[in-house]
Amino acid sequence: MSTDHETNPARPATENGPDAANPEIPSTPEQLMQAATARIAELEAELAEMKDRWMRSEAENANIRTRARRDADDARQYAVQKFATDVVEAAENLKRGIDSLPVPSDDLPPIVVKVREGLEGVERSFIGILERNGIKKEDPVGTPFDPNKHQAMQEQESLEHKAGTVLQAWTACWTLHGRLLKPAMVVVAKAPPGEIAA
Repeated sequence: MSTDHETNPARPATENGPDAANPEIPSTPEQLMQAATARIAELEAELAEMKDRWMRSEAENANIRTRARRDADDARQYAVQKFATDVVEAAENLKRGIDSLPVPSDDLPPIVVKVREGLEGVERSFIGILERNGIKKEDPVGTPFDPNKHQAMQEQESLEHKAGTVLQAWTACWTLHGRLLKPAMVVVAKAPPGEIAA
């Protein structure tokens, strides 16, 4: 004759302990503590990953904002570059006009002297206005040749100057907020054959 347990397979198996019904449920306090510790570690890892993603996202957003601000600043500063180049051409033409006048001397008619003085005053005022708006004129004479700012039109032998020194500038170097607008056209020193420049 079979027992009640043998003849009734639907009877719950909890009599054999909780692990028999669901082996994933901890049956002892130690197992329960281990399961809780593992879950906490898993959640902490997920939190650290989400925090890392958030920080990376914030850093990327900060970079995007910085680039956008820099691009906007550049657009504001250099939007007038074409106009500034044309104004620089006018300033150089004014300088050429002044240079074409006779150098002041005692035998010059006073009107010529006055015209020259007047044009020189206009030029000073004009250059001041340009500088206040970020357009700067640089005289390269006596400085080392800089291919980023100067265009060498000719070389000239010199014992008095180190090779590569700008001896003469046909035009000045012009910049807009530090960016090159127009390079200086220059004459550059070179050592005579067999000599070393000072």
